[in-house]
Amino acid sequence: MPGSYTGGNFLYICEQKPLPHALFLELRYDGAAYCGWQRQPDQPSVQQTLERALATLLREPIEVVGAGRTDTGVNASYYVAHFDTVKPVADPVQTVYKLNFLLPGSIAVASVTPVADEAHARFSAREREYRYYIEPSKNPFTRGTTWQYYVPLDIVRMNEAAAMLPGFDDFTSFAKLNSNNKTNICHVKQAAWTVDEQGVLCFTIRADRFLRNMVRSLVGTLVDVGRGRYTPDEFRAIVESRDLSRSSGGAPAQGLFLSDVVYPADIFEPQCFSKYKLL
Repeated sequence: MPGSYTGGNFLYICEQKPLPHALFLELRYDGAAYCGWQRQPDQPSVQQTLERALATLLREPIEVVGAGRTDTGVNASYYVAHFDTVKPVADPVQTVYKLNFLLPGSIAVASVTPVADEAHARFSAREREYRYYIEPSKNPFTRGTTWQYYVPLDIVRMNEAAAMLPGFDDFTSFAKLNSNNKTNICHVKQAAWTVDEQGVLCFTIRADRFLRNMVRSLVGTLVDVGRGRYTPDEFRAIVESRDLSRSSGGAPAQGLFLSDVVYPADIFEPQCFSKYKLL
């Protein structure tokens, strides 16, 4: 209802804006066709594509905020974003159905969930996980989702080096230059390589935050440990040096997936998707 107050001999009527309705989205996307998550003025992005579809469906301007940015060509097997609407979403299930009809095949939404006004997809997140996949043989069906690398790798040495990462908090050696980070401090909770029955290697890393290009740079350097260019002790020295010029080049984008985003239970609990299985 309008509010009012008296000023002198006049009664002023103040039109109160309706309170926004906050919602979280769970989605996944194939990043090959996009310049990354973040909106760009002259290139397609996941954020921009999602905003256009939501605005068309809900018939109001929509601004979407993501759990974090992914770079050009990087995928997300699990991603969370939030947006506000003027009108409440009456039927979240139907909204998901219609939204997926409007979105291209490279983006899939699994849930739309009302959340508290203070919930924020980026700032409320407590932990994120990335996975990187390396395939040791040529496979035409996975060339867009793995790094097909044919040099034999010593996974024992790679895991010895990766196990050091939770002991560090400054990752300047793996931070992209001129990315305007306020700090290069990250708290890594897990970092390890596994190999499946097909010989596909998977690097899993969890932390409270990640720097731009950090995971791909770590993978590239760990691969150099696996092929014998560096020893695990030399890898330690690279991390300790805080010198980007000493790390290896970044691994290709297509093998990287944002695979998990974790929130406090009172903010948001996952509704859909197996976070790790792609099929």
